Amino acid sequence: MLDHSSPAAPARRSDATRAAILDAARERFAADGYERATIRAIARDARIDPSMVMRYFGSKEGLFAAAVAVDLKLPDLRAVPRSEAGHVLVTHFLTLWEENEVLTALLRVGATSQAGAERMQGIFTDQVLPAARQLCPDPEQVPTRAALTAAQLLGLALARYVLRFPPAVALPRQEIVAWLAPTVQRYLTAPHP
Repeated sequence: MLDHSSPAAPARRSDATRAAILDAARERFAADGYERATIRAIARDARIDPSMVMRYFGSKEGLFAAAVAVDLKLPDLRAVPRSEAGHVLVTHFLTLWEENEVLTALLRVGATSQAGAERMQGIFTDQVLPAARQLCPDPEQVPTRAALTAAQLLGLALARYVLRFPPAVALPRQEIVAWLAPTVQRYLTAPHP
């Protein structure tokens, strides 16, 4: 007699539960910040028992790290004409911010908690610095140039997607790119002042 029960069914339920927890956590961290978000509130939002959150993620810190896992998918800047790098990066980041609520949640939490700030610092170190190395004329200036680029892009994101300043929200994408791309380009490729 054949066994028609599927071991994939529990795995699908497990994946669905994990996804529901992560969705609820992203929303809760974005709304309440890291410090005020609780496992109980996240579990309630996901319509599961709090023990399930701990089973899947071990701790609030583990949940936060999983909920805000971010791959910026930065383009290979060596494949871009050097004079277009600023344009490419600003366009890329606008697309990321508009399509990924995790980044907005991370920015909010990063500005209000140590755990969020550390997560943002990790993304900077692991993803932004290597991208900047592809363009910077002076290897010793890579950290400074990458930090200035990040400050410019994060400042835009804060004003447009978190604080929602009406003039920043109203700006068309093309205009944002036209304003910011030359600045980002200068930070990454211009001679040291």
